[in-house]
Amino acid sequence: MICAAEILAAGGAGSPARPLDSCPVSEQKNQPNAPAPEKFQALSAPKGVPDYVPPASATFIRVRDEFARQARLAGYQHIELPVFEDTALFARGVGESTDVVSKEMYTFADRGDRSVTLRPEGTAGVMRAVIEHNLDRGYLPVKLNYYGPFFRYERPQAGRYRQLQQVGVEAIGVDDPYLDAEVIALADRCYRSVGLTGFRLELTSLGDAKCRPAYREKLQEFLFALPLDEDTRRRAELNPLRVLDDKREEVRAMTADAPLMLDHLCDECRAHFDKVTAALDAMGVAYEVNPRMVRGLDYYTKTTFEFVHDGLGAQSGIGGGGRYDGLMAQIGGQDLSGIGFGLGVDRTVLALEAEGITLDGVDSRVDVFGVAIGDEAQARMALLIDALRAAGVPADMAYGGRGLKGAMKGADRAGARFALVLGERELADGELQLKNLADHSQIAVALDPAAVIEAIAAQ
Repeated sequence: MICAAEILAAGGAGSPARPLDSCPVSEQKNQPNAPAPEKFQALSAPKGVPDYVPPASATFIRVRDEFARQARLAGYQHIELPVFEDTALFARGVGESTDVVSKEMYTFADRGDRSVTLRPEGTAGVMRAVIEHNLDRGYLPVKLNYYGPFFRYERPQAGRYRQLQQVGVEAIGVDDPYLDAEVIALADRCYRSVGLTGFRLELTSLGDAKCRPAYREKLQEFLFALPLDEDTRRRAELNPLRVLDDKREEVRAMTADAPLMLDHLCDECRAHFDKVTAALDAMGVAYEVNPRMVRGLDYYTKTTFEFVHDGLGAQSGIGGGGRYDGLMAQIGGQDLSGIGFGLGVDRTVLALEAEGITLDGVDSRVDVFGVAIGDEAQARMALLIDALRAAGVPADMAYGGRGLKGAMKGADRAGARFALVLGERELADGELQLKNLADHSQIAVALDPAAVIEAIAAQ
């Protein structure tokens, strides 16, 4: 059998026909031997990129928003950063000797053949924006807060993703140990505000341009005397501190007696660090001095810190940061200092799970759920629910003409505190039933948004 489209195109039934797949699908269905259309294979998220879906997404949002709220309480204003930047910003700002730049960045050429990179961290982008928009020309420090996804091509594992979620702050323009203490105390408060307790704060100083060169020379002298592999030796040449951050047991064993920056601070850096620790002591912020700590980014100077949670196994870091003298000048701005942190939202969610903590309210999608029986009741309920939302009451309703039993299941699954039940009898009386789903009590309330809100507030 030949479809009509083939006959018309060929000029008659006797002419050669086009292949069957040129016929409309509707006509192909009538062909006895037509192959079944191939079903598209469902896709999964890229490897190492987690989805946050309900109900777990509620915890994610609560953690992120609470961290941002704590930052606002400390005077940090929100900045929205591009998801990608010129590659040169990270190569220069983060440091070419870091694994982030050398191995982990998502870098590609755009259609204008410009090299761009998905942001692997936030500080360099914030600093670029501060310079570009002259934010450093006003009152200092500039205090900024940001959040969102960051991208690193790492080996995916629990708590270590290729798309990671962070909340960060940066305080730019003032080199003050009490500002360091503020930033560290703020990070500590962020974690405690969501109920975490099983973490510890590790703290050190990485010196500055005055004392680090001499220490660098001393450390390289030590490292070059070791039987290092070629890659590690190259790293020791570029940034010897990176070698102290090596996670391989054999390297850790070889560097156990390596000289430490904390023992080679100049008087100024030592005084700075002592003031930071004294301020933290006065604030009641517990910490451990870890002289071997090396953060994964090259721009850190002086105060450097990390929050660790042992309930997460190998990927125990849940956040950290430090001071970065010289970064602004390095990427074309004024020679101003700054300090900041990045807190892992993903890691914090895992830490909450490790401590068995469930945040209040995350199981509740709405406060009020409408249950309407009949078309007229459905129409009135839709208007009432819309009015409650406009008044700031989280509300939803059953759709699809569900019966009373099915609609009440929807109220339960929504985690609602109250159900509004409206049927023909209630319509006739100009009222509805307000049912408290916790104690199963119910009262009649006028079919009016203000009356419903008042009745809910009284419960």
